[in-house]
Amino acid sequence: MTNSIQNLSEPLILVDGSSYLFRAYHVPYLQALSTSYGQPTGAITGVLNMIKSLQKSYPTGNIVVIFDAKGKTFRNDMYPDYKANRPPMPDDLRTQIEPLHRIIEAMGLPLLVIDGVEADDVIGTLAHQASELKIETIISTGDKDMAQLVTPHVRLINTMTNVEMDEAGVIEKFGVRPNQIIDYLALMGDKVDNIPGVNKCGPKTAAKWLNEHSSLEEVIANADKVKGKIGEYLREAIEFLPLSYKLATIKLDVKLTQSLNDLKPLPQKDNDLIELANKYELKRLLSEITQKTPPPKAISDNDDETSIHNENYQTVFTQEALDTWLKKISSSPLFAFDTETTSLNYMDAELVGVSMCIAEGEAAYIPFAHDYPDAPDQLNRESVLSALKPILEDKSIKKVGQHLKFDKNVLANYDIDLQGIAFDTMLESYVLNSVGSKHNMDSLAETYLDKTTIHFEDIAGKGSKQLTFNQISIDKAAPYAAEDADITFRLHNKIWGQLSTEQELKEVFESIELPLIPVLARMEQFGVLINSQNLAQQSQDIAMRVLEIEKDVYDLAGEEFNLGSTKQLQEILFNKLKLPVLKKTPKGAPSTAEEVLQELANSYPLPKLLMEYRGLSKLKNTYTDKLPKMINPRTGRVHTSYHQAITATGRLSSTDPNLQNIPIRTPEGRRVRQAFIARDTYKIVAADYSQIELRIMAHLSGDKGLLNAFASGKDIHTATASEVFSTPLEEVTVEQRRNAKAINFGLIYGMSAFGLSRQLNISRQDAQRYMDLYFERYPGVLTYMEDTRVLVKEKGYVSTVFGRRLYLPEINASNGMRRKGAERAAINAPMQGTAADIIKKAMIVVDNWIQALPNDDIRMIMQVHDELVFEIAEHKIAEYQPKIITLMEQAVSLNVPLVVEAGIGDNWDEAH
Repeated sequence: MTNSIQNLSEPLILVDGSSYLFRAYHVPYLQALSTSYGQPTGAITGVLNMIKSLQKSYPTGNIVVIFDAKGKTFRNDMYPDYKANRPPMPDDLRTQIEPLHRIIEAMGLPLLVIDGVEADDVIGTLAHQASELKIETIISTGDKDMAQLVTPHVRLINTMTNVEMDEAGVIEKFGVRPNQIIDYLALMGDKVDNIPGVNKCGPKTAAKWLNEHSSLEEVIANADKVKGKIGEYLREAIEFLPLSYKLATIKLDVKLTQSLNDLKPLPQKDNDLIELANKYELKRLLSEITQKTPPPKAISDNDDETSIHNENYQTVFTQEALDTWLKKISSSPLFAFDTETTSLNYMDAELVGVSMCIAEGEAAYIPFAHDYPDAPDQLNRESVLSALKPILEDKSIKKVGQHLKFDKNVLANYDIDLQGIAFDTMLESYVLNSVGSKHNMDSLAETYLDKTTIHFEDIAGKGSKQLTFNQISIDKAAPYAAEDADITFRLHNKIWGQLSTEQELKEVFESIELPLIPVLARMEQFGVLINSQNLAQQSQDIAMRVLEIEKDVYDLAGEEFNLGSTKQLQEILFNKLKLPVLKKTPKGAPSTAEEVLQELANSYPLPKLLMEYRGLSKLKNTYTDKLPKMINPRTGRVHTSYHQAITATGRLSSTDPNLQNIPIRTPEGRRVRQAFIARDTYKIVAADYSQIELRIMAHLSGDKGLLNAFASGKDIHTATASEVFSTPLEEVTVEQRRNAKAINFGLIYGMSAFGLSRQLNISRQDAQRYMDLYFERYPGVLTYMEDTRVLVKEKGYVSTVFGRRLYLPEINASNGMRRKGAERAAINAPMQGTAADIIKKAMIVVDNWIQALPNDDIRMIMQVHDELVFEIAEHKIAEYQPKIITLMEQAVSLNVPLVVEAGIGDNWDEAH
């Protein structure tokens, strides 16, 4: 049987540390984890999470952790090619082993590493000894080989999937008994460990044979009876199957350095753990060691004014209590404010309550729309909001919040214009270090306050049964909501204390990010008009084309298959059609990733069709089908959400819908843009910065050649071609300009000679010659790149023209590939970041002008990359278009002129 983890009394728990170490290393989100100085920590974090999970599930369990030793084992003596196909351990994994061992030992857990054998053999020996003593034993592993160890007293648990396996579970999963697993493994062989097996013998065939003949020995004895090609393969394998059996057998008699009685937990060494947690920046581990206090609980007006978790949280049920809090926040120099709503969609969200905090630990929750059965009487929502409106709209009463743009949008639905936004903890954290942590409140509380907050799932549940806030009982909702305001207040005090001492960062926050909040809120609230009929027609057209592509693909493949199945696609492309394998997955299979198909599409028709199929399917699912469903019934418009604290470089992103990813280079993508329209008597105007990143490169590098080219208004790609190829401007060919464009953009994105050669389809030597010529003509660029690489290694970050810091934690990573990636990013990040700052500054300047106009003839409706999109009354186009261009071009001052190009149309595509 297979079931979820159950709590048991004092089992022996044997942890396959090596298995989990490798599995954790390949988890994508864990791979990204590293310290500020570049030490990878993802595998460490993954294994510690697994151990913590075991400790929680088996609080009285005796946990022993076992790792492989370095070097060869007895199996290599038995079979020199054992594991010969395995690549060497990556450096960024190797460097995590010793720190992980030290942390586990500091936790007081027994740790075993025995030379000459594998962790499996140590685990097998301990499990065998424990089983003979009838000690309940649990092996925590993800390795299928361990199934041979399962007995009535030994079972497996996969902590990553939370599944436990006993004898019946082995039969259910593998189709054979635990005592047949070695036979089963020998028949199949193991490509990873290079154990030979029967060719083409998979799990089903191995199980079938063993169910018919019970053992490997009997399968061999009856090999002549097996018909067909698989029978031939079985007979060919007979001579080495005994060896495979030995290699797959886990030893049960390893000579151990410690007995079972010795393998007992020791007291945790808190000081050592704190030192290690600080050294490897393991904030969650540090928090678990140092935090001893319980979460806060709400009190109501009927409770005594007692201290809960040393905080004075209150739940406001009466007018008298509300009046008291209104006086407090009105007279406070700063108060934290937060809304609780029924939805994360600001257009649909209904207010359920609000919370506020005037000092650390002094917070209140005002519920007014909890409507679950038997909910207590609450104040009236309209009366509470009416009383709050003057305070919330008063610019002189300063507020701090976490992601206040959301609260501002929700309040706008109730005719409240939130003013006086003085601080936003999400943006403070983002400006201080955009990649230092996530910027949600729970993560920030752990990072800056070493505090674990009450999570929404703790009070609302998860999945399809999750409650909306109005359905949550007030006794649970109140401490959660009050804590939100309190934590926000504390976070501001902590983060602003650091941010305000860095003048450039303080300026980025105060002059760019904070004043952008109301600008984005106005754009979001107004929304954009969509022609749903055009999109519906496009969806039908795409569906027809997708069917045509499927038919053409099947014709080329010679059979029908699931185009969405990676396994089937691998079989068709690389086994049947014999296309070249350009890249492999971490497990060694041929990759069908987009970049691989894109390259294959240059030479082969089927991958080209697949690329078109994927592009059209994505366009249909993401935009043509979805956008009409996103039209708000109240406004008749689509309302995106702009995010200020997502990208590392400072660029805005958007979701629901994502406006940044609508293709512009394909006819179908442009057709989607045609569905973004203006209302009657209005036009769409799109204003776009021209070649802004190249202009920023000229400014940053100070290269005279680039500065002169932009100052004189030359086409930069033609100018570069003229310089690099020593050709007069008027004689530059189309191909030379194309090559120069690739060089111009390639270099600012850190492209190598190899990358340039692939893009231009030229030799690597020619690509290197082009780059050498470029740097010879523009030496300032080369100097800037070299200086940047040196500077970022010293400081750990690069800066934009306006002082925004872009941290690159992997710049000193031990893994060469990651280090090189960080070096390339160091060149491009200041340009991307500066471009982001410029468009944000332009939005603020343009919005200030729009707000001062006496009419509603112009609205800024979208921001995409380096482009601002407006909806303008037709009779105002001639007046407003040049004004927009001027404001955008003069938003900042660089050593090169900024150029803005603006177009007009009935839809976004026409205007672009």
